[in-house]
Amino acid sequence: MVHIWAERALLPNGWAENVLVGLADGRIDSVTPDAAPAGHRVGLLLPAQANLHSHAFQRAMAGLSEAKGPEPRDTFWTWRQIMYRFLDHLTPDDVQAIAALVQIEMLEAGYATNVEFHYLHHRPGGGHYDDIAEMSARIVAATAQTGIGLTLLPVHYQFGGVDRRPLGPGQQRFGTTPDEFLRLLDGAQAAMRDLPRDAGIGVAPHSLRAVSPEGLALCTTLRPDRPLHMHLAEQTPEIEEINAAYGLRPVEWLLAHHAPDRRWTLIHLTHMTPDETVRLAATGAVAGLCPITESSLGDGIFNGTIWAGAQGRMGFGSDSNIRISLTEEMRTLEYSQRLRDRGRAILATPDRSTARVIYDAGLDASATAAGRDTGAIRTGLWADLCAVDLDNTVMAGRKGDQMLDSLVFAGHDGLIRDVWSAGRHVVQDGRHIARDAIVADYLTTIHRLQERM
Repeated sequence: MVHIWAERALLPNGWAENVLVGLADGRIDSVTPDAAPAGHRVGLLLPAQANLHSHAFQRAMAGLSEAKGPEPRDTFWTWRQIMYRFLDHLTPDDVQAIAALVQIEMLEAGYATNVEFHYLHHRPGGGHYDDIAEMSARIVAATAQTGIGLTLLPVHYQFGGVDRRPLGPGQQRFGTTPDEFLRLLDGAQAAMRDLPRDAGIGVAPHSLRAVSPEGLALCTTLRPDRPLHMHLAEQTPEIEEINAAYGLRPVEWLLAHHAPDRRWTLIHLTHMTPDETVRLAATGAVAGLCPITESSLGDGIFNGTIWAGAQGRMGFGSDSNIRISLTEEMRTLEYSQRLRDRGRAILATPDRSTARVIYDAGLDASATAAGRDTGAIRTGLWADLCAVDLDNTVMAGRKGDQMLDSLVFAGHDGLIRDVWSAGRHVVQDGRHIARDAIVADYLTTIHRLQERM
């Protein structure tokens, strides 16, 4: 039995003091408020969230897409061409080294789980590795190095557009026929057999433009008790393309042809009408928001006020991993609503502050998106926990919801001192326990990449 004693902790029924939490076999075994100090002592103990949307390999191109390109206007689509050119240089060894760095940065930011939306499957040009799940196995290998929780989402990617045109240059590394995807999914799951018991699999049809209706229908039948993730309504040209082909906007089409529920996580949802927002929120599906990436790519602003007013569920992911920061994802979401609506404390409610509302929402949604027994400091759940230092200029004197507000709006991820993922104490004193070796491997990888590019 391992014990953690916290001056303050966020429990399912609210804030508590002098909380002793016992861990056994990776799970929370006991929670005792008003207890005497024992074991590992921390300031503020929070349930840790899952990072519900990541493309790990994109971390290595952060900062490489900010120069003015040849097009009159740079957009997501011009950025995508840069990304395609970059990924053609990546080997399996590169992907493992990059993923390991991404995962320790997630852990140090307070995430306990990586939900990896993994679509880089094949060799440059589309040829298969001897093991079709080779690249998925490299994400798994990185996870074994870092100790993060993993929900691996192999991605089904069929076409270059909704008209079923062939995959273009740079996309061939993603492509799977339905039969290939079945083999890939089985291979990825087999690669995870030696990970701890908290690791899990899911299914990810990439998007309505890259997967046929038949392909999406197939994906909904695979691993029916596990999460299903899909990009939806991210870009206006995508919406126009779907509308022209199907006579319905993406959210309208999905609601007309499927019954999304709590199993589904729909990524971005940036461009929805008010009616679409309310109707989709009512299904219980999770909105997978990535505000840093959405800002970086100029996607637009999520209908956060309408979604929250309709009791919609939302969680957070780092997507392109240009910057991995849970506090900044939350802050960027709220600030985007303030800039649009010209107000303050937009997502707050009469009984909970802004950061408390956002943090609570992320706990609930990311647990579902990861298909993981987590999201609260409660007996029986996986011990996914993060501890925040209270002895500093940001957190000093704060109580209750003020602690989360100060962390999200005035603080930074450096205030996170400890993180446990299913009881594995992988961040200690603000650093991942294998940081030096993983960073050294990443730097060697970047030098090799520069020589090839």
